[in-house]
Amino acid sequence: MNRLERVRQNVDGILRAAPDPEDRRCGFVHLYGVSLTATLLARARELDAELAGVAGMLHDLVNYESSDPTGHAERSAERAGELLRTTGDFSEAEITQIQSGIAYHSDKTGLHGAFEELMKDADVLQHALYNLQLEPDPRHRERRERLLEELSALR
Repeated sequence: MNRLERVRQNVDGILRAAPDPEDRRCGFVHLYGVSLTATLLARARELDAELAGVAGMLHDLVNYESSDPTGHAERSAERAGELLRTTGDFSEAEITQIQSGIAYHSDKTGLHGAFEELMKDADVLQHALYNLQLEPDPRHRERRERLLEELSALR
């Protein structure tokens, strides 16, 4: 079993323990969705697709683990570090990169490094692809349109 699958197993256990069935459903849909979109974007942008997939699986973990979204990006980054160190599969440099992508994923207006921007984009893209008929968060509209154009160029 590879590292991403081990992370997914850990996340699956956390999500299965969520008391609210709707939180469980949303957690599985959103975390797997962001993991997949992060992997796709990382491959297209020549970034580390495995680390992007891992960051996507963990980016909102505390939302579903605690049902408290307060400071979720920073808290999820901390939780990701704990979980990844426990596995023993990731170097400190990899953990730091994953944590940085998670910590900044909610700051959709600020400009950060390539990996952090990838995580912001993966989050916005998952929300868009979940249902293209839904109006995007106004703060995400420009990023969403740019991402949909980027995907169109992949044809």
